[in-house]
This record gives sequence, structure tokens and C-alpha cells, in this order.
Amino acid sequence: MSSSYLPATTDSIAQALSEAISILYRVLENPSSSPDALRIKEQAITNLSDLLRQENRAEELRSLLTQLRPLFALIPKAKTAKIVRGIIDDVAKIPGTSDLQISLCKEVVQWTHAEKRTFLRQRVEAKLAALLMENKEYQEALNLLSGLIKEVRRLDDKLLLVDIDLLESKLHFSLRNLPKAKASLTAARTAANAIYVPPAQQAFEAFNALEDPRAVFSLKYMLLCKIMVSQADDVAGIISSKAGLQYVGPELDAMKAVADAHAKRSLKLFEIALRDFKAQLEEDPIVHRHLSSLYDTLLEQNLCRLIEPFSRVEIAHIAELIELPVVHVEKKLSQMILDKKFAGTLDQGNGCLIIFDDTKTDAIYPATLETISNIGKVVDSLYVRSVEELTARGTDGKVSSTSSIDKKKEKARLSRTSMIHMACSSNDAAVRKFIEADGSLVHAMEYDDPQDFRHEVKVLVKLRHHNVDHLELSLTRSPLRSCSAEDAVAV
Repeated sequence: MSSSYLPATTDSIAQALSEAISILYRVLENPSSSPDALRIKEQAITNLSDLLRQENRAEELRSLLTQLRPLFALIPKAKTAKIVRGIIDDVAKIPGTSDLQISLCKEVVQWTHAEKRTFLRQRVEAKLAALLMENKEYQEALNLLSGLIKEVRRLDDKLLLVDIDLLESKLHFSLRNLPKAKASLTAARTAANAIYVPPAQQAFEAFNALEDPRAVFSLKYMLLCKIMVSQADDVAGIISSKAGLQYVGPELDAMKAVADAHAKRSLKLFEIALRDFKAQLEEDPIVHRHLSSLYDTLLEQNLCRLIEPFSRVEIAHIAELIELPVVHVEKKLSQMILDKKFAGTLDQGNGCLIIFDDTKTDAIYPATLETISNIGKVVDSLYVRSVEELTARGTDGKVSSTSSIDKKKEKARLSRTSMIHMACSSNDAAVRKFIEADGSLVHAMEYDDPQDFRHEVKVLVKLRHHNVDHLELSLTRSPLRSCSAEDAVAV
């Protein structure tokens, strides 16, 4: 076709579109309500909505939805829901109509409330919450979802529940409430395991097969995950694959630049990538937040690598090596010291960083304390057993009453506890003085010879002070020598 005919052809197409829209409007104005007429009107609505979208007539689509309400009373509710959601989706495909979409969804929600169309209302409210989130009206979106999610769970609509849980997770993530974001994501995964998830809700492969424009963003986030889990070397291979080559552009170039900076552990290359791809990296809230965390990780790794050979180094020298301002480096070093990333201190008077050697903890002290605790438990169990045998006989050879036995057990337990605490917190002289001052406690212990008790207390005192040289000798004269094999193993 000659180029001279192109203007005429374009005008003819535009004129044909206008005539087609007029014809479709006349079809909808036909008052007939027969089944054939209703079927023709349904097809006319679909064609008219598509033509208005091509012409970017968002306001006419909005008025069309209001104009069709009398027709919705004549057709099934399922077809009504399909038409309403289709028109809302067509408005969403027209750029720069976010405010119009929000007002349109609110009008539809009010109409569904009046008409008691519950299922349609729930889906439109979910769409409204997503639009509010895109408009950064997070609190209003959460308030809307809080009531909607309870209602959907009660109806057990798993597919809609997956959408709502995912949307709620995004909202909590935008508000930096990570625990709730993870909980919502887990709930979405649980609900998705019980149903068939349509391709429109799946990830890159499904978007790629459907030629959905969201495929590039799914691929972008996949590459971001590779970088965050220290698999930056895989990024170049994914981009150069058959599926990745279809989406080569600034989005993937930005992730490749970040992957190169991460692989080389270069803060300078990282900052260059942030500057060159500002729209793709900093204006995306999800990518920006993760890259901020990645930048901090890279900075800490570089600082640890630079200060490793030194025991004392000037902060200005570190800043010069890492090519960052001194104030920034000093602040980061202070934060790393508080987070115990390394042992050191800042000498701000001299502008120096002092690095300490790593202290090695001796494992003998926890083991000794555990041994003392186990010996105390064994001694307690032996004493309680002996008290039970003595109190069960009674004074005249008969079994004492239960209340009398319980009282004696409690008295013996309290006496024993007092002795143990006193033995573990005093020296030998204080122990001897305490025993001589209060012989009733020794009597309550039911020892044949108070000397046996003195030796047992000495064992505990020596263990307390880690004096294990005389431990074996003391044990031979202590009542511990009569313990059973089971108790000995516990010791």
C-alpha cells in the first residue's frame, strides 16, 4: 500500500470505530428482553467495552457501568459479575486512571450492598484494597481487608482468600511489619495448597506463556532473590537464557549491574548502579528496601576485611581505603561494635579504631557448675529417701499417719535446703559455727553422727570453691559413699 493512502486509512479506521461504538450503543438501548436479545446485548457490552478501552475513554466506561444497571436485573448474577469486573479491568488498562478506578470501585461496592450481591462485592472490595495500596493509602486498605478476610474465611472461598492474603502481606510489608507480612504469606501458601491456582496468579513462567507484562517484574524479583542469597553469579545466566532475552531492558540491566557489584564486593560499583538506574532500583519500594539491606551488608564485609590486619588504625585511613566520608565510616564502625560484629573501641580523641583480640571462653567453668548442680540433686534425693523410710516406721514401729509423714518431709526438706544454701555460700568455719549453734537442724537431718554431716557440707564447700584436690578424701567419709549405682551415675 502506498504511503499516500495511510492518512485516509487511519481516518477511515477512526471513523469506523466511532460508527461501531454508536451502533453498539443503539443495540444496548433496544428495550427487548427476550433471551436472544439479552445474549446479543451481552456480546455488545463486551465489544463496546473493548472499543472504549482502545479509545482511552475511561469516563464513558464508567458511565456505561451505571447505564447497564437496569439490564443487570434481567441477566444471571454470575454474568453480571463477569461484565462488571470486565469493565473495571478495562478501565485499569487505561494509563493514569488510578483515582477514577478507586471512585468507580466505591460506586460499585455501594451498588452491590444495595442489591445484596455478596460475591461480587467481595471481589470488588479486594480490587479496591489493591488500588488503595498502589495509591499508598495503606491504613484504609488494611481497614477494608480486616473485615473482608473474616467474611471470606467464613464462606471458605479459597481462591479469593489467596488473593486477599497476598494483598495483606504486601500491605504489611509496605508498613515494614515483617512478622505479619510473613504470617499472611504463610496463610496464602496454606490456602493455595488446597486449590488449583490459575496461571494468572503464578510466577514468571505463567506470565511468560500468557505474554503478560508482569513477567518482567517477576523476573526482576527472581534476580533480586538470587542476589540476596549470594548467588549473584546465576544472574547473568538467567538473563542470557531464552526466556530472559525476551525482556532485556533497563529493568534487567539494573539487576545485572547490582549483581556485578555484589560479586566484586565493590561499594563504588554499587553506588554507580544506584545512580544510573535510579528509576528501576530506588523508586521500586521492594527493591529499594532489600538493596538498602544489601548495601549495609557489603559495607560491613568491606570494613571487616580492611580492619582485619590492624590492632590500631586511623579512621581517616579506613575511610580513604573504602572511599567513603569519615563521618559515615565512624558511624558504621560504632554500630558494628555495638552489634558485636567485632571487638574494639573508638578513640575519638585521636581519631583511631582499636581492635581487640577475640577472647576464648574456658569450657571448664560451665561443666563444673553443672557437676555441682547434679551432685546437689543426688544428695537431695538420697536424703529425701532416708527421711521417707524413717518417718514411715513411726515411734512405736507402726506406720505414721499421712499428715504426720508430710509434715516431717516438709520440715526435713526445709532444713536440708537451709543447710545446702548455707554450705554453698559460707566457709568451713562458718559452717561449723552454724552447726554447733543449732543442733536441732542436725537432728532433723537424722544423721547418726553430726561428723558425717560436717563432712558432707565440706564436700559442697570445696566444690563451690573448685577445690577438687581433697574431694575424693571427703567423699569417703561422707554419707555419699552409700549412694546407689543409679545415683552414682547421675553424680
